[in-house]
Amino acid sequence: MNLIRLDEFRLKLEKEGEMVTDAYIYASEKIRIENEAVRQLYNTASVPYVRRVLCTPDIHIGFGVPIGTVAGIEESIIPSAVGYDINCGMTMITTGVMYNEIIPDRLGHQIHNYIPLGEGKTNISFEGEDLRTILRYGIAGLYELAVGKSFKKKYPDIHSMMEGLSLDYVAEHIEDRGSMRTETDSIPPRALERGHNQFGTLGGGNHFIELQRVIEVRDENIASRWGIFKDELTVMIHSGSRGFGHEIGDNYMKLAVTYDRRKGLYAPNNNLAYFKMEDKEGQDYLKAMYAAANFAYVNRHLMFLIIRQILQRTLKNSKINLLYDVPHNIAKTESIDGVEYTVHRKGATRAFPLSKMRNTIFADTGQPVLIPGSMGTKSYLLVGTENAKETLYSVNHGAGRVMSRTAASGRGRGGKRTSALVSDEEFASSMKDIYLICEDKKSIKEEAPAAYKDIDEVINVVVGAGIARVVAVMRPLLVLKG
Repeated sequence: MNLIRLDEFRLKLEKEGEMVTDAYIYASEKIRIENEAVRQLYNTASVPYVRRVLCTPDIHIGFGVPIGTVAGIEESIIPSAVGYDINCGMTMITTGVMYNEIIPDRLGHQIHNYIPLGEGKTNISFEGEDLRTILRYGIAGLYELAVGKSFKKKYPDIHSMMEGLSLDYVAEHIEDRGSMRTETDSIPPRALERGHNQFGTLGGGNHFIELQRVIEVRDENIASRWGIFKDELTVMIHSGSRGFGHEIGDNYMKLAVTYDRRKGLYAPNNNLAYFKMEDKEGQDYLKAMYAAANFAYVNRHLMFLIIRQILQRTLKNSKINLLYDVPHNIAKTESIDGVEYTVHRKGATRAFPLSKMRNTIFADTGQPVLIPGSMGTKSYLLVGTENAKETLYSVNHGAGRVMSRTAASGRGRGGKRTSALVSDEEFASSMKDIYLICEDKKSIKEEAPAAYKDIDEVINVVVGAGIARVVAVMRPLLVLKG
C-alpha cells in the first residue's frame, strides 16, 4: 500500500490493486495510525460504487471499516460503514450559570438516580403504536404524542419534563431536525424486544455524561451567539441507539453477506458486504437504520429532558438550552458539488459551514460541531468551514483509541487477565480533580485517557487542515460512565 504524505496534515493512499478510488487520511506525524486500519481503508476504497473515501484524525481499527471513516458512495449502502451503534452521537447543553455554582458530585448523583448507566439497563418504555410513532418520526413523533390526550396520563414524568419546550425549538437544535422519516416494517422483531424499554439510558463503553467547565473561548462572536461564555457550566451527553440499533446493525450486516453471494456482487471481504439501493434489501436496511437513528435522537433527548429538569431544580437562575445534537454513525443522501452521495460517517461527524445551514438558526454561523476527548481530557466545540467540502463536510467524532480495551485494563474475554498498560496510579492521576461515577469499576480503565490519542493534537490536525475552527474548549468537572 502506497501511503504518501501530501502535507503536514494529509496523507494519500494512492489507488492501486483493487481500489476504485484514492483514499485520504487526515493526520500529522504525531498521530498514530495502525497498519490494520490502513488495510481496512484500502479495502473500503475497493468496494464498487465508492467514489470518495477518507479517514479523520481519530482513525483506528473498526469492524470492517476504520473508525473515523467518511465514504461518499453511489447506488449502494454498506452497513458496516455505519456500524452497530447506529446514530451514536453527541448532545451539548448550555446552562447560563458559572461552573462554581454547582457541587459536581451532588449533581452527578442526582443525574445517576434518573439515568441508568451501563449495558443492558432499562428506563423509559414505549409500547405498541407509541413506539412505532417514535421510530417512524423521531423527535417529531415524540412531540406529536405529547399533544395527545392520553400522553400525560401514560407518561406523566415525560410530560412534566417537556413543559415549556416546543417541537420547533427542539428540532432547530438537532441535525436533520431529529427526524428521519421512515417505516417500521423492516425492523427485526428482536430489535423491538431489546430496545422498547431502553429509552433514557446511557449504555456502556465510551458513552458518557459530563458536566464541563468552559475553560477557553476562541471565537467570541460565535460563542456569544450560541450562549457560550468562559467558566460556564455545560453538559455533554454521548449515547446512541442501544440494543435496538445493535440488533439492526448485526442483522443487516449478516443479511448483506448472503445478499452479495446471491447477487454475485464483489466485496473485498464479508465485513464489507453491501446492498444496492435499488433493491428491496437496500431499502429495508435504509428504513431500519433510520428507525434506529430516530430511536437514538429520542433517547438522547429524553436524557436531555431529565438533566434539564434536575438543573432547573438545582440552579434557580439557570437558562438551560439545547445547543446541538449531532450523530456520528449514520448514512444519508447529501449533495456535494452537484453530485448526490450516500455519505457514510462512521465515527465521524457532520461539519456544515454556514452556506450549508441556510434557512436554519445557524445560517449566520455554521453548524456547531462537538468533538469530545476522553474522560479526564478536554472537549472541543467547533464550527465547520467551507474547506470541509474536501472531507464531505465531516470531521472526527473524538480522539480515537491507541490501546484496545483489553490492553488498557488487563481484562480479557472470559475473565482472563493480562498485564494492564494503564496502571491504577496513572489512571488516578489522569482523573485528578474530576469526580467519577461509574457503573463498572472493574472495567473503567478501558476508557482511561491514556487509551486514547492526544485530543489537542487531533484538533490541531482539524484546524491545521482548515476544515473546522475552534469556538470553545471545555474540561470535565464530573464524568458519568457505564
